[in-house]
Amino acid sequence: MSSTINIRPIAPNDNINLAKVIRAALTEFGANKPGTVYFDPTTDALFELFRTPGSYYFVATINDELVGGCGIFPTENLPNNTCELVKLYLHKDARGSGLGKLLMEKSLQWAKKNGYTQVYLESMPELSKAVSIYEKVGFKRINQPLGNSGHCGCDIWMTKQL
Repeated sequence: MSSTINIRPIAPNDNINLAKVIRAALTEFGANKPGTVYFDPTTDALFELFRTPGSYYFVATINDELVGGCGIFPTENLPNNTCELVKLYLHKDARGSGLGKLLMEKSLQWAKKNGYTQVYLESMPELSKAVSIYEKVGFKRINQPLGNSGHCGCDIWMTKQL
């Protein structure tokens, strides 16, 4: 039996399941610490957060079950025409399938189509597999954070030109 994969915009009823996927992933990698999205109250209200102008969030489902997502956000105090790639998380059973890269590519395409010329992201050593994927698609490490994400628990910062 084949799986049906769907990537679509976030919907209001995705909030609970998406928060579960994000917190489970952070816990699995030992990254469930203060200063991360694990404790960020917006993690429980992502549909509402991504109503912000200049933002967009894609969710991925397999056989109608939500397995992850990725988005673009105009984080406060970023340089002009720069957005942040945010909240790329997948359920452990969906990893290694190329779905994360597909979500990231759709997000980057949306950013470019909507006038952004640079994408910024924050990560941490616990998420080293994700960092290696970011590097493969052209993200380069920088020496300090940009903007004001409020996630002081992240100490890997990267940018990519679109």
